[in-house]
Amino acid sequence: MYYSEEDWLLISGIQHFVFCKRQWALIHIEQAWKDNVLTYEGTQLHTNADDVTFKEKRKDLLVVRGLRIHSAELGISGICDVVEFNKSQDGVQLNGRKSRYQPLVVEYKHGHQKRDLSDTLQLVLETMCLEEMLGANIDKGDLFYFKTRQRETVLISEELRESAKTVLAEMHQYWQKRYTPKVRITAKCKSCSLADICLPVLNKKRSAARYIEERLKD
Repeated sequence: MYYSEEDWLLISGIQHFVFCKRQWALIHIEQAWKDNVLTYEGTQLHTNADDVTFKEKRKDLLVVRGLRIHSAELGISGICDVVEFNKSQDGVQLNGRKSRYQPLVVEYKHGHQKRDLSDTLQLVLETMCLEEMLGANIDKGDLFYFKTRQRETVLISEELRESAKTVLAEMHQYWQKRYTPKVRITAKCKSCSLADICLPVLNKKRSAARYIEERLKD
């Protein structure tokens, strides 16, 4: 099965979906967005990493930033912050290059390592896209955290691949139905940039739809 391009989902959306399914739906289905301090800082820190004009060659290493990727089979698209191509006889042939290179996705993240798998699953999906586009086999990737200034290597196991595909399948189901889940108030709501739009406090007492209807009658 291959998805039509109009149904491709943003790879970065898996971050929102794992954090809160309602947040993902508000952003990606209802097109609602609002920055807070955390999202603004994250955007600023990604600026250099996503410089699409940047390419660097150091001996056996080729570094490319802001590489656009996609997978028709998975129905996703996005941008890799950084992809490092290390010269290797077991690697893939790149257009315009005589040598063969082994790709490594490096995803940049604001803050430090999360308790959930959102960062890891995003890295896995980006790696799977690159595999499909290059016909390569990639068994690892790196997560770089600005808070700790450290790179964490992630082994792209079959278990992680299946986990990523399972979450992605649910995202596609929500997308096809244009379904936005109801509010479930948790501690995460305090750090959510969409708290005002989502109306978690109001929904604790009544539905957002009813609240708006009542305001319209005033």
